[in-house]
Amino acid sequence: MKQNVIDDYNLLTGQQKAAILMMSLDEDKSAMLFALMDDEEIKELSVIMASLGKVNSNVVEQLFAEFNEKLSNTGALIGTYETTERLLSKSMDKDRVASIMEEIRGPAGRTMWDKLGNVNEHVLANYLKNEYPQTIAVILSKIKPEHAAKVIALLPENFAMEIIMRMLRMDSVQKDVLDGLEKTLRKEFMSNLSKSTRRDSHELIADIFNSLDRTTEARFMDALENRNPESADRVKSLMFTFEDLVRVDSQGIQILLRNIDKDKLSVALKGASETIKELFFSNMSTRAGKIIKEDMEAMGPVRLRDVEEAQLYIVNATKELSNSGEIVISEGKDSDELVY
Repeated sequence: MKQNVIDDYNLLTGQQKAAILMMSLDEDKSAMLFALMDDEEIKELSVIMASLGKVNSNVVEQLFAEFNEKLSNTGALIGTYETTERLLSKSMDKDRVASIMEEIRGPAGRTMWDKLGNVNEHVLANYLKNEYPQTIAVILSKIKPEHAAKVIALLPENFAMEIIMRMLRMDSVQKDVLDGLEKTLRKEFMSNLSKSTRRDSHELIADIFNSLDRTTEARFMDALENRNPESADRVKSLMFTFEDLVRVDSQGIQILLRNIDKDKLSVALKGASETIKELFFSNMSTRAGKIIKEDMEAMGPVRLRDVEEAQLYIVNATKELSNSGEIVISEGKDSDELVY
């Protein structure tokens, strides 16, 4: 049987170049690169490596010359979604590029089940509530138990019990069923999720600034105002601070109180304005308010850092409840006022 010989560098595909490069490295270096790949990438590259046949030395030399030239001429590299998409577009059709970009913009994870495990439980529960109980049972059996528990807790009780009963009676799921379900999730759920979760850059900076301590946040905000006043105003309008809790109505504050650690509330209120303190105390019972006030007095002086951490905890809890639709944060405009 005649052995295949590769002697024309110009006819090599990108995959063949990668395969030759891997085979040219010593085993330790190849092993390090393989460790960074997922199973599908390893399989794909291994097939090419196994089918190469003989590669003439001049081809190998040209490969390393090209590799060295590109590496030396590159300079600093900046990896972004846009540069990645532009690179993929040179070798793939638009539909495939769009599919890949939607996939990588979505939740992290090598498999579909890993990705589902990184989807917020409220988002996942909202999607699953419209599915058949048997389908949900299969999906929840494939993700981590602690994440499945959070999802089940958000579903209507009777519906959740039906799912639990299906999970108890469920035998092993056939591979073709799992493959079909995974394909549907990738096409319908993950694709829509990746589109809906693309964030405005100002929103991202607002969230980052919200998480900074006040001194650092003020320093960065001053610098941003000097460089780009328009962006600074936009970021300010999107930021939600502890004092912005006045934009939550009484019902929302009561829901918040049921979902936060009261010890952290006591610390957070130590550094709050009288308006915010009254907002909380007016929405709890006299007895509960008395306990909080006594706790605040008993703890004495509190480090500013601890107060800011406690306030950030409550702000994050508020935003999570808002994202799940349990409470409403008004924009502070007339159109957001309630009419009775």
